Amino acid sequence: MIRLLGAIIAVTAAMLGVFALTASPAMAAEGDPYRISGNVQLDGEPLEGVKLTIDGPGGEQEVETDENGQWRVSVPEKDDYTVTLDEETLPEGIAVVDPEDDSPNEKDVTVGAGGRVTVNFFIGEGERNVTSIWDQFIQRFVQGINFGLMLALAAVGLSLVFGTTGISNFAHGEMVTFGAVAASFLVSAGSMALPLWIGLPLAVVLSAGLGLLLDVILWRPLRRKRVGVVQLMIVSIGLSLAMRYTFQFFIGGGTTQLPYATAPKMSFGPIQLSGIDIASIAISVIVIVGFAIWLTRSRLGKATRAISDNPSLASASGIDVDHVVRVVWIIAGALAGLAGILYAYYRPGIKWDMGAQVLLLMFAAVTLGGLGTAYGALIGSLIVGVIVEVSGLWIPDDLKYAGALVILIVILLFRPQGILGRRERIG
Repeated sequence: MIRLLGAIIAVTAAMLGVFALTASPAMAAEGDPYRISGNVQLDGEPLEGVKLTIDGPGGEQEVETDENGQWRVSVPEKDDYTVTLDEETLPEGIAVVDPEDDSPNEKDVTVGAGGRVTVNFFIGEGERNVTSIWDQFIQRFVQGINFGLMLALAAVGLSLVFGTTGISNFAHGEMVTFGAVAASFLVSAGSMALPLWIGLPLAVVLSAGLGLLLDVILWRPLRRKRVGVVQLMIVSIGLSLAMRYTFQFFIGGGTTQLPYATAPKMSFGPIQLSGIDIASIAISVIVIVGFAIWLTRSRLGKATRAISDNPSLASASGIDVDHVVRVVWIIAGALAGLAGILYAYYRPGIKWDMGAQVLLLMFAAVTLGGLGTAYGALIGSLIVGVIVEVSGLWIPDDLKYAGALVILIVILLFRPQGILGRRERIG
């Protein structure tokens, strides 16, 4: 196991080195949820229900100000955008006035390295609205929980595969991407698009089918040939590259959106969440709880845990290892596909390399929680998700993913087996 961890670290370091040499800082954070926000006030009083249009990469979006005169939208890329205030929605006889601007209700903005930009429309004399650091912390903490739960869906499947087969599957990120791409084709493909309540579950089913297909045509034949874990890891890297560029071939290099990706925000004190955010948290919790019950109460779940602990002993006890491993691949594919759909709403947007952008975070969560333990992957994912979001208060968004990896290194220095791992797993 020590050799396996050494190989994983070496490959990861090489991938990071190549990425650092070839990618710009903007590219490193392309998976982040970028945002444009602002205020609309009249003589210091907020205006509610004022409509604004944000035009740029990803298409045109519309948003209305809330009771505090605030508005916010998520955008898919760092780029130039045009924000237009609809003066027809202002109170009668009121207009946006700026002597230095011929079109005061239209502003061009650029989402830069920080990933955030503010556009304020003040009519008359307005006071600047300042959000306290505590309110920002609470907002980012909740966002971190949301991101961590989504990450946990993918990391749990990755951990199960490693525990039962010993494979460090670097193609798991592409299984995440597949779920989002399948959902896009099913619910956004022109006049034949399916309703969300049919299309999104069907995308999860197709993702489960992908897990089954990969086991049938690739992983099971390699297991029967007793191929070593290092060679299997290298095969997974090749599979990852092949799938990634296949996605690029079919969907291109741009960003596409799922329906209702820019739902309006609702305020809960200092916390602002959209209906999509609330649904994402609820779905993640329900699925994780259901999975935990399956893992601890069902015969197949108990067999999965037995194989993770000792495959040889489990086989000698009469457990059909091949059957259990196949079920694990199906579950891992379904969880990865669901994570991909939720991540497409979280970013928001679907891109050909979106899964690769969170792959290292998935490995960090699995390693932090304890290799081969599903509950450890859940705890590790929540920690990584919160650190990623909260650290953005003090460090540039371009570096917030690196902060989670630094925490991983520090914890492993004091507890090499991870939070819930056992020493027998690494030595």
